[in-house]
Amino acid sequence: MPQEVFSNLAKIGFLANQTDEALTLLAAKAKKAKFPKRAFIISEGDNSDALYIVLSGKVRVFSADENSKEVTLMVQEAGSCFGILALLSQQARSATVEALEPTVCGIISKPDFMNWLDAHPEVAIALLSVLSEKITFLTDKVKELTLSNAYERTVKALLNLATKEGDSLVIHNKPTQETLANMVGVGRETIAKFLHGLTEGGYLVVEGKTIRIEKKLPARF
Repeated sequence: MPQEVFSNLAKIGFLANQTDEALTLLAAKAKKAKFPKRAFIISEGDNSDALYIVLSGKVRVFSADENSKEVTLMVQEAGSCFGILALLSQQARSATVEALEPTVCGIISKPDFMNWLDAHPEVAIALLSVLSEKITFLTDKVKELTLSNAYERTVKALLNLATKEGDSLVIHNKPTQETLANMVGVGRETIAKFLHGLTEGGYLVVEGKTIRIEKKLPARF
């Protein structure tokens, strides 16, 4: 398991420039945990303070209000991590993380991480860059939710999920309509209407668990 954690730590931006020896020492501190689909790995308001490295599977990071209305902040896969803010502050978790499929994480406690950081202080500079990126991301998310209409947000979500393959953009392991609706901040019925219209118009081709974007998506629906 340490080797599995090591290989995924090396993919994380603020750790990418560390030596193999340093990452091996950090990987040895990780404890492996398995989570079934739909399990909450951490919940908003929790006081836990560990770093989670996604070793396999996929997770959704989201926030909800008192009426249980949810907005998805991001979807993360293997080679990513979450919980950085909890390492650097005493505040409760600011979001919930849910397993979208069976997921395995390596968990490094705050004391273990901080002891490792003391021996590798150069990582602190990289962490500041991560925090700056998170602030920018969340600022852009607020702007998106307040200044863009539902269709514009749907288009942006589809493009962010897609990868370039030949002349097409392809979304593998397509999200459910419910997941996409939570990412965009609308009801599932609205997403269903948009996807149906785009498919009927020849903009999208759905093949099993894949969505292929065949041509530029229209600016308006």
